[in-house]
Amino acid sequence: MSGLAFLEYAVAISFVVLTLAMLLVIIRIVRGPTLPDRVLALDMLVSVGIGFIAVIAIKTGYMLYLDIAISLGLVGFLATVAFARYILQRWEIRANQSESEGN
Repeated sequence: MSGLAFLEYAVAISFVVLTLAMLLVIIRIVRGPTLPDRVLALDMLVSVGIGFIAVIAIKTGYMLYLDIAISLGLVGFLATVAFARYILQRWEIRANQSESEGN
């Protein structure tokens, strides 16, 4: 088996695994059960997308795709931080409301 044939098999297997991961992540986004679960699933969706871009870059040999993957990683990180802050503020508001109702 030559190196090129091995690379083709590895790329094909990677696409299958990433597709399976994408389907499982979409199921987690839809089913939930809580908002933090959905936020983590969206973060995982970004990671799987980066994986797809990396495999496409290897398959085509066009390494400019890796710049896109890095940009997507940065945007995904910032989105996750923003969602986490939103969840934290929402939790603090609920805690303050329940505390004031208890008095």
